[in-house]
Amino acid sequence: MPPVQPPRTYRVKSFGCQMNVYDGERMAELLAQQGIAPAAEGEAADLVVLNTCHIREKAAEKVYSDIGRLVKDGRRADGSAPMIAVAGCVAQAEGEEIMARAPAVSMVVGPQAYHRLPSMIAEAAEGRRSVDTDMPAETKFDTLPARRKVGPSAFLTVQEGCDKFCTYCVVPYTRGAEISRRFSDLVDEAKKLVDAGAREITLLGQNVNAWRDADGRGLEKLVEELAAIDALARIRYTTSHPNDMTDGLIAAHRDIEKLMPFLHLPVQAGNDRVLRAMNRSHTVDSYLRILDRVRAARPDIALSGDFIVGFPGETNAEFDDTIRLVEQVGYAQCFSFKYSPRPGTPAATMADQIVPEVMDERLQRLQAALNAGQLAFNQASVGKRCQVLVERHGKHAGQWLGKSPWLQSVHFSGDAAIGDLVEVELIEAGANSLAGRLLGGSPRPDRSDRGMAAVQ
Repeated sequence: MPPVQPPRTYRVKSFGCQMNVYDGERMAELLAQQGIAPAAEGEAADLVVLNTCHIREKAAEKVYSDIGRLVKDGRRADGSAPMIAVAGCVAQAEGEEIMARAPAVSMVVGPQAYHRLPSMIAEAAEGRRSVDTDMPAETKFDTLPARRKVGPSAFLTVQEGCDKFCTYCVVPYTRGAEISRRFSDLVDEAKKLVDAGAREITLLGQNVNAWRDADGRGLEKLVEELAAIDALARIRYTTSHPNDMTDGLIAAHRDIEKLMPFLHLPVQAGNDRVLRAMNRSHTVDSYLRILDRVRAARPDIALSGDFIVGFPGETNAEFDDTIRLVEQVGYAQCFSFKYSPRPGTPAATMADQIVPEVMDERLQRLQAALNAGQLAFNQASVGKRCQVLVERHGKHAGQWLGKSPWLQSVHFSGDAAIGDLVEVELIEAGANSLAGRLLGGSPRPDRSDRGMAAVQ
């Protein structure tokens, strides 16, 4: 590859989970620190970072399609193709193959090595292609720039990797073993996020409730410490594993006012035999008992989860068990997917792979049940008064969009601004959002000292 002009502009395109969104934000901050500016809307970027996810079906092939489009349509001002970096979990899983199949790619960097992007960009400018998919012992977070400007709601990665080895999942191979970041570092970063404009922080991890510090403190202690930050109004966390749902964390939902009444706790299937085949170390009964304890601690909590349909060997009767579980729990939100084999995972070579037509039919049935539950939860919210965190403008003049404490999208009109916490009455429910009426006399936060009372 011949030498090229170092990039002056960049674009980061992130796919998949919220942790990828966080990583994309951090890469953007890293590039900005190097004096590389974000490309203007509609303009080609000198450097494009494809921050990939390996969870979805045919994820790798979609990466190659994106690379092809960039080579064809993403030309720089001088007519040359952009510098292309492939990052994230597909990069980790298929680093050398990407370099072999896609000569236009200048660099491939895994999710534990993206702090090395500046040196890799310098090498690419000199005409040298590079791959870095190491999982170094030192933490990448120590080398990332300070957070400077964020929106009203910000992500904070506290834990990475997974030790659970579910038979369908590539995360232990692409993100590595579970690693918890240092308590003091997280508190410092949270304070910087608040100083940069965050009113709400969502703590992220592949198994976020597996977070432990060197002194054995669990996630509830971190939540308690962050709740003491005066200008931080809301705290959330995702994604959790049933095995790590401790008594202390459940009690935190009762005792810490700033911890929002929302819990994403994936179960994946409603049948014990399927759960064993998935290597999910919980049963349907143990999962339901956890939900009972959470609801006892916080009766108004909204529950969310993940489901996989068509896992190898799943029978019609076993799938019906999943439908019964959905109807029993009454989820406020959920994610559901057809099983797709990931190379290198045990489930990919299991017998009795389910044909696509059966998976399609099951997914439609499951999503119908989940959508009915979500609509019922939203309808039950009508008449409630709650605070909404304003995140952006709506489609119509004077309209605003934000989130309720239960992570529902709420739109309303009136005197507000992005970053405000305003009192709203929920007046109409749809499947995916609610309409609200802004209540008169709602306190506007004092922007001079960023003071804010706790969420009610």
